Formats: sequence, C-alpha cells, structure tokens
Amino acid sequence: MQKFSKAAIVLAVTGALALTACGSGRTEPSATDAAPAPSDSTSAAASEAPAAGFPQDAVIGVSLPQKTSENWVLAEGLFTDGLKQAGYNGIVQFANGGVTEQQNQISAMITKGAKVIAVGAIDGSQLSTQLKEAKDQGVIVIAYERLLTGSPDVDFYVTFDNYKIGQLQGQALLEGLAKLKGDAPYNVELLAGSPDDSNAAFFFDGAMSVLQPKIDDGTLKVLSGQTEYKQVVTPGWTAKNAQNRMDAILAANYQNEDLDGILSPNDNLARAALTAAQSAGKTGDHWPVATGLDSEVESVKWVAQGKQYSTIYKDTRAVVAKTIELIGDAQQGKPMEPNDTETYNNGVKVVPSYLITPILVTKDNVAEVYVDDPNLGPVVKEALKG
Repeated sequence: MQKFSKAAIVLAVTGALALTACGSGRTEPSATDAAPAPSDSTSAAASEAPAAGFPQDAVIGVSLPQKTSENWVLAEGLFTDGLKQAGYNGIVQFANGGVTEQQNQISAMITKGAKVIAVGAIDGSQLSTQLKEAKDQGVIVIAYERLLTGSPDVDFYVTFDNYKIGQLQGQALLEGLAKLKGDAPYNVELLAGSPDDSNAAFFFDGAMSVLQPKIDDGTLKVLSGQTEYKQVVTPGWTAKNAQNRMDAILAANYQNEDLDGILSPNDNLARAALTAAQSAGKTGDHWPVATGLDSEVESVKWVAQGKQYSTIYKDTRAVVAKTIELIGDAQQGKPMEPNDTETYNNGVKVVPSYLITPILVTKDNVAEVYVDDPNLGPVVKEALKG
C-alpha cells in the first residue's frame, strides 16, 4: 500500500495518485431517487471549469461540514498544511454552526477573491445561491466528499466510490453472518446515514443491491419491518439517534430473538448500534455482525478485537491529495480530468468526478491494510496484543 506523508500531499499536486476507481458501467442507484439517470443532454465528458489559470498564491477556500467524524478533522489539517506547502493562500473552515454558517463562509471566501472553493457540504441541496454567486465570479467549485445537488454550478466532484462502499458493506454483512453465525436465516437490522447527506443514499442503495435479494428469499429477516431508506435514516449522523432507534427496535422485536447482524453506513453509528445490542444482552458468544466506514480509531480497535466485523478504509490523505492536485491543474490552466462521467447526477447535470477506490477491512486483513498508516498502524498493533 502506498504511504502518504504530509510531504506527499504536495508531491501529489504534480503527480497522479496510483489509485483507480471501480464500479463503472453500473446503473444509477434507484431506491431513493438520489441520483436520477443521466441523459445525453446532462452527461459530461470532462470538467467545465475555466482553463485560464490563476496565480500560484491565489486564495483557495475549503468549506467543511460539522465535525461528525474523525476524517473531517483530519481533512482540515491536511488541507491547511497541503495548501500552504503548495504556495496557495488557503482558507479552511468548519461550519459547526450549521447550514447558514456554511453559506456565509462560502460567500465570504468569494468576497476574498477565492479562485477555487472545495465544499464538503452539510446539506448539498442548500447551497445553490452561493454556488451561482461563485460561478458568476469565475470561481471553480469542487464538491469534496459530498455531492452538491440541484445546481448547475458545480465543476467537479472528488470522492470515494460511494455506491461501491455500500456494495462492500452488504457483502461484508453476508460474509460475516455465514462465517460467525452458521446457517441462515439471519435476523438483521438496517441503518442509513443522514438524509441531508447525498452520500447516505448511495451507501444504502449500494448495500441494498446486495442485500435485497437475500431479504426477498428469506435468508435475511428484518424483524422491525423497517427496510425502506426513509425508515432507517439517522438524522445528523449522530450516535445518539442511532442508539435510541436501535434500543426501541430491540425492545419491541427482540425480547426472545437473537440479533445476528447490523448494516451500518459508518463506524460511529456501528458502535452506537452495537452498544445498544450489548445493553440488551444481544452480544452472546459473538457480537452481531456490524459493518462500518471511515476507519475511526475506536472502530479499528473493535475490528481487531472482533467486536465490529468490518470497516472501510477511506484514506483521507489520498482524497485531499487528489483535490490539491486538481487545484494545481486548474491553476496551470489545465482541465481537471475525471475518471467517471456517468454516476453522479446532481438532479441538474452529471458532475465530472474522480472516484478513489475504498478498501474493505476485517480482522483478517486489518494489520495489512493499516501497516503504513502512521496513526492507525500503531493502534492495530496494540489492539492485536490484547
């Protein structure tokens, strides 16, 4: 696995990452209508960003959402250091006060003369006014990690392959159940992310492309009956909301039944759901097979210890590095080259995208995956000692 140090962030501005995307050629996720199928009139072959270039010391804005996961906090530091080392005048901000604060921050970045603004949106549907303002001023807009929806004024999208992430989570749940729980049928419950985050729908649709056939044939039983996206979302991605919902489901449906598995879209919610299961006495010989995402420190420990079955490694260093590389292309007047021009329809246009491949992590490969990660490598070693 390639190792990314802080210095590598700058090197990545002028060199392509050795990462490829997957999942090309699939149909659009349809269960939630999160991404309408593209037509000839909306498809895009390349970035529509201006090709005039701008000064090396230009203002570059990065607007990040609330601090709901460790990866967002890591991104803040990587962007701050990487933009500075690359010679840009970076403005990197969190919008912990909510959507209105993010709207105001983006407007302020435009006023300060930003040439590029990368936006990790709290709610990607609530920024159309600011995006038009940016477009009118010639600002290049990059959607970072979350799709900006309902606006034509989005030039590029940089993310991991979010539909593929969901597929990996669905596959991990089935594999873990067969490995740890014996023969089917299996009792499972489903969690999805926050409905104001467009990624949540892609995660869920990807997972359900794997799991729905197994629900239909009786391999999986959802005793709560809650299988629709709108029934299983977790507002704000908050652990409290997930744990409260799981507490209620367990009390109503699992007094005399085992809970075998939990589809969770990220690590924070996985730990919350598993905590509810533990409180309800449903951990037994094996904890319920639970999926996750983000490789948060505590969940990486739990995967190594066998409490949480899987997580997914989205190397924040890689996606920040790619974003800075694309900014470098724009600064030199070069087009920002996508590797996907079909998947991410934001309701108005298909946004040219660069998708980075996620990595599924279980106890079987946890040491190998994080061996070169300076933060998680030592965490795994310590957890495996126990």
